[in-house]
Amino acid sequence: MRTNMARAAEAGQSAGVRRGRLGDQPAWLLLTQRTAVVLCVADDHTFLQPYWGGHGVSDNPADYPSVSAWNRRSEREFVDGFPLAYPVFGEASFKEPCLVVSRSDGSRVIRLEFVEDRLREVDGRPVLDLVFRDDLLGLSIEHRFAVFAEQDLIARSVVLQNAGSEVLTLERALSAALPLPPGEYDAWTLHGQWGREFGLFSRPLLPAKFVTESRRGTSSHEAHPWFAVRPRGETAEHSGSVWFGSLAWSGNWQAAFEVERNDAVNIVVGIQPFDFGWRLAPGEQLTTPELLVGYSEEGLGGASRQLHQYEAQVQLPENHRERLRPVLYNSWEATGFDVRAEQQLALARRAAELGIELFVVDDGWFGARDNDRAGLGDWTVNTSKLPGGLRALVDEIHKLGMQFGIWVEPEMVNPDSDLYRAHPDWAYHANGRESTFGRNQLVLNFARPDVQAAMYEQLRNLLKDHGRIDFVKWDHNRNWTEVGWPEEPDRQREVWVRHVQGVYDVHARLRSEFPWLMIEACAGGGGRSDLGILRWTDQVWISDNTDAADRLQIQYGYSRAHSPRTMVCWVTDVPNQQTGRIAPLEFRFHVAMQGVLGIGGDIGEWSATDLAIARRMIEQYKQLRPVVQHGRQYWLVPPAAVGPCAVQYVSAAGDASVVFMYQARGIRGAGARRARLRGLDAARRYRRDGDGVASTGAALMEAGVPLDLVSAAEPSLDWRSRIEVWRRT
Repeated sequence: MRTNMARAAEAGQSAGVRRGRLGDQPAWLLLTQRTAVVLCVADDHTFLQPYWGGHGVSDNPADYPSVSAWNRRSEREFVDGFPLAYPVFGEASFKEPCLVVSRSDGSRVIRLEFVEDRLREVDGRPVLDLVFRDDLLGLSIEHRFAVFAEQDLIARSVVLQNAGSEVLTLERALSAALPLPPGEYDAWTLHGQWGREFGLFSRPLLPAKFVTESRRGTSSHEAHPWFAVRPRGETAEHSGSVWFGSLAWSGNWQAAFEVERNDAVNIVVGIQPFDFGWRLAPGEQLTTPELLVGYSEEGLGGASRQLHQYEAQVQLPENHRERLRPVLYNSWEATGFDVRAEQQLALARRAAELGIELFVVDDGWFGARDNDRAGLGDWTVNTSKLPGGLRALVDEIHKLGMQFGIWVEPEMVNPDSDLYRAHPDWAYHANGRESTFGRNQLVLNFARPDVQAAMYEQLRNLLKDHGRIDFVKWDHNRNWTEVGWPEEPDRQREVWVRHVQGVYDVHARLRSEFPWLMIEACAGGGGRSDLGILRWTDQVWISDNTDAADRLQIQYGYSRAHSPRTMVCWVTDVPNQQTGRIAPLEFRFHVAMQGVLGIGGDIGEWSATDLAIARRMIEQYKQLRPVVQHGRQYWLVPPAAVGPCAVQYVSAAGDASVVFMYQARGIRGAGARRARLRGLDAARRYRRDGDGVASTGAALMEAGVPLDLVSAAEPSLDWRSRIEVWRRT
């Protein structure tokens, strides 16, 4: 069966933006390789998105028939049930609005008129700007649609500018609305908590409203700013329609899914409106975060691969996009806060013998940091722990042939620190109220330019005064409370946004001054692992839970939204610190090899047998790494509490494939399941490493391979794993 992309190619269609008309209405057609979006402006200036779906092999917006909403004659000017591309407060839509703006007299009604369209190119990609204006408010709204044809994605954002003479207050400023025609749908979203991030949940969208969000300051462990919507009951991994989106924002956010009275669906996504307010003075503007949206006819797996491709080719820091992520060792579980020079060097020597490429010193190297009650905010070397200074340790690590990395938590402060004693007002606080502590620390107000400048200067000194530091792990270990800025009462409700902008700015300055630097994002695990932070960081620590069985579920959920090359996975000691489970070392390695491999156990205490296994596993991972980190990922069988699961990676050229098979717990008597491979060249033959078994790509994709993890020679049902590598002959 020919795909939309094939039909479009045969018809000579190209991606981009086309102007047209729907009747007498101006219209625009946004085309990627496989998808199309139709936009139009009605006679009354209502902004509509009549179609979002597969490519129709046409340059004419009128060739995409739209669904007409119907209202009674007495309500003919109402627009509820219509596919509004950006509902605003004051329209007769009665649905969740994207924009609420108040004037000094308290009025919040918005009446927009279409002004013009602008077509331009940014980095060789087409961008459509649609400009609307409310003359009474003096407000200009510019809707931006950036078309990423190769990735089959569109990035939506809004620029709000005060072109009048009166100060306006933005009470809500979301990035986009995504209407779907009347029908029955399910929403798929990611939820969890600390140590159990990225659980994939589905629920039917029924009359009323479903909201997923964060109010914690970061994108959070509890929910993730990614979603997918499918026709009711469709669950296939590799087929079926999926509309999906991912918000590039690392702070508070909200996504609302609203079923209207005619069964149409209104989806609105953007900055969390709770406790949000933005003072927009004449001449000022605010740009909302980008919402990346797409459509796939290849199920959730196809949607995931589109997002993976976008991260790899567009979103990640450009200077490291193609760089293979190094195998790292982190000393936290081995030493905790008790960081000592000789002890770190002993671990480093052992790490180098294993083939580790990056050695990371975690918490405990700075200030008065003997526990979590002191030191945060003072990013100076503790010379009682490192008598020769940090440079001596950095130099020794480099002599061992490894890169050097270090842990920081720049947005946090302990009251027992020189920084807090000098600047207690820099931490979030409410005058006359007692502060709420988390992990014995407070959150610095990164909305303040002086806080940003001070933290940047400390980090800059750290990176330039101690030899070449190759890697920084930027952590963030608590949610925000007492959020405000008493010294700037007019800016109190802007803090949630300005803080995130400040974090981005410090990252950008560091990357500019130290272009070799790799940065890993962390927030007590996966509390800030969104598309926004991946604009400035190279990889993400997705969970503090390193239990191999739990990690299968966590890594499955994370890979719905993000690419394996950004997913850091550690092998740690057993019994596991979070669960107490005892999994074999080889199983732990196989799970951690799904993304960026790291070791976090106390390797100084490992037995000779375990060290030999580790050396072998690390060497095998390095051989497979190009396919794992830069290939296409296919989940063949999703993880479950009982029974096998499998995930496959296929090289960009299709000439090599790696299949990881696992069974954390089995059932006696259960026969071996099969997993149909994906993404191979059907007409070519492939040979399996090890035993030389050969087959055609077509047979491997139709008949599949057996997940025969239990055998007479190895009868244990639990903690079974295997890697199969198939190479094109």
